[in-house]
Amino acid sequence: MEIVDELYNIILERMKVAPEGSYVAQLMAGGQEKILAKIEEESAEVLQAARVETKEELVHEIADLIFHVLVLMGHEDITPEDITAELRRRMK
Repeated sequence: MEIVDELYNIILERMKVAPEGSYVAQLMAGGQEKILAKIEEESAEVLQAARVETKEELVHEIADLIFHVLVLMGHEDITPEDITAELRRRMK
């Protein structure tokens, strides 16, 4: 999933540079609790969309959730490769 790696690298760059107005930089400045709160919010929105919204809306909400999980991964120094390795381990 090339797009995941690309997005993850953008997140890491915004963490490092923290450009003014960057949403990622704002999340990182708020620390783990702010990031976790966003994941909690996005998780609830995924559940709601799965229950009552269109496929298009559900896709949108899942993308938001994945984005925020990637931000948490960057904050915690967890790479997409770490996740891939864990998923591969579970396939055995």
